[in-house]
Formats: sequence, C-alpha cells, structure tokens
Amino acid sequence: MTRGEDLATAALSLIGIPFRLHGRNPEIGLDCLGVVAAALERTGRPAAPLLPNGYTLRSTIDPDFDSLARSLGVAASTTVTAAGDILAARPSPCQLHFGIAVSATQWVHAHSGLRKVVLCPVPPEWPCAGRWRFSPEPRS
Repeated sequence: MTRGEDLATAALSLIGIPFRLHGRNPEIGLDCLGVVAAALERTGRPAAPLLPNGYTLRSTIDPDFDSLARSLGVAASTTVTAAGDILAARPSPCQLHFGIAVSATQWVHAHSGLRKVVLCPVPPEWPCAGRWRFSPEPRS
C-alpha cells in the first residue's frame, strides 16, 4: 500500500464517529480537521498539535496552507484527486471544509448536518481550495 492508500484506509475507519467542533479525539468527536488529524495519527504521523484550533465554522481568514502542508509532510498537488489526498473545499465564500479522498470522487469528512463522520461524494459545486498528498515513496 502507498502512504496515500494507508491514509484513505485510516479515514474510512473513522466513519460514524460523532461530529464535534474542534474535536480531535475519535472517542469524543471530530470536526473536519479532526478527521485529517485522526487519520494521520492512525498512520503514525502525529498531527493534532500542528492543525489550527479555536476557529469558527465561518471565517474570511484562511489558514497558511503552505506552512500547514509542510508541517504535515505533504505537498500541494494539481493532478487528479487520488486516494489519500487531503482536500480543502469551499462550501461557501466564508467556509473551508477539509476531508480525505478515498477515490477521485469520494471523501471522508465530518458532516456537521448529519452530526458524524461520513463517506460521500465530493460535492462538485464546492470549489477546490487545495489538494495535498504525500510524495511518492522512494523505491528501493
């Protein structure tokens, strides 16, 4: 398995966990960044302390994507979405939403309306604000 596939599998293991704003603990609940953090941690990459916290559901200020990506060990990708990509979508002009792709069209994310982590299609009407992935593993 690639690191991306490992991350997608870890994200799938979070389905059904309750939604909780600023949630970073799968035993209590997760928000969208909590899903990213928990999936990364399940693949052996501590992430929760690196991700922003204390934000509101809507904001006109975006996080520093470049610094965040570097701290997580991922890089921006402009190719077709692949399993394990970390996605940022913009459901509205004042809202960013994060999730982890499990395919080119499906992602795992914390759905505030359904109050849990779900697998569903990436809404095509939500503009992509960013896509990051692990670099390919070196061949031995």
